[in-house]
Amino acid sequence: MTQTIADTPAPSVPEPDGREPRTAPVRRRRRRAWGVMSRGERIFRYVLLVVVLFITVGPFLWQLSTSLKGSGEDIYTASPSFIPAQPTLENYAKVADAIPVWLYIGNSLVVAAIDVIGNIVFATLAGFAIARLRWRGRKVVLGLFLATLVLPGEATIISQFVTIKDLGLADSLAGVALPGMIAALNVLLMYNAFRQLPEEIDQAAVMDGANAWQRLRHIALPVVQGTIAVVAIFAFIGAWDDFLWPLIVLQSPDNLTLTVGLQYLQGTFSNDQRLIAAGTMIAFIPIAIVFAVLQRFFFKGVEEGGVKG
Repeated sequence: MTQTIADTPAPSVPEPDGREPRTAPVRRRRRRAWGVMSRGERIFRYVLLVVVLFITVGPFLWQLSTSLKGSGEDIYTASPSFIPAQPTLENYAKVADAIPVWLYIGNSLVVAAIDVIGNIVFATLAGFAIARLRWRGRKVVLGLFLATLVLPGEATIISQFVTIKDLGLADSLAGVALPGMIAALNVLLMYNAFRQLPEEIDQAAVMDGANAWQRLRHIALPVVQGTIAVVAIFAFIGAWDDFLWPLIVLQSPDNLTLTVGLQYLQGTFSNDQRLIAAGTMIAFIPIAIVFAVLQRFFFKGVEEGGVKG
């Protein structure tokens, strides 16, 4: 059996009076392996995860529970029940009767689709140009994208509205979607993903006669598919949940997005929180579907940074 350093006996130390040498004592310490948690640490982490899960998922589950409670169940009692006594989908049907929810969902899907496609195309092209191409002013453009992250959206919303109005796109879904077709954060995400590619791969492709489009299509894009999924999810959530910009641009009731249209529900049934909770769940369902479909690519994009080989 192979001896470890801790089991190797210490060298003999001779006695000053000529007696038999004695072995120096060896202090054996059991060092815990890196990454192995003790029982107390494991319990603490699980408790912390449960607390975080309760804070983040708790309100969502409570809204779901409220949306499934019937009109005969008191939701304002001092000790409300988390599980509905008589679960029903009647509240969701009432939401569809109160407002044209399917029309609003369709409008939101149109805006979200335009923004997702725009961010995938333009953020990918911009990120590749900044990361992999060499041209004058590249660092200045990168600095401008970084600077835009400092400004809040409200600082430029007036100038955006004036621009949309001058283009004749006010009170239209195209006017709502246009400013969100490329986001600075998504450009920086694609820039960071493309930047992880070794320079030698580009040089070898250039030596083989590949141009910029060929390097993008055959070399870069297969490596950054996970980051593209992250960009798609961020773009969809940003377009779907946006409230202030559609509220400013849209005036016609038929053009309203779901987030703006649900405000009519809250104003009409301000005393019935069941319908408001049902409307909130209707708005949440598309986001859950998109994330469920792309979650495999999402986590791949979060950890992305190497080259497949």
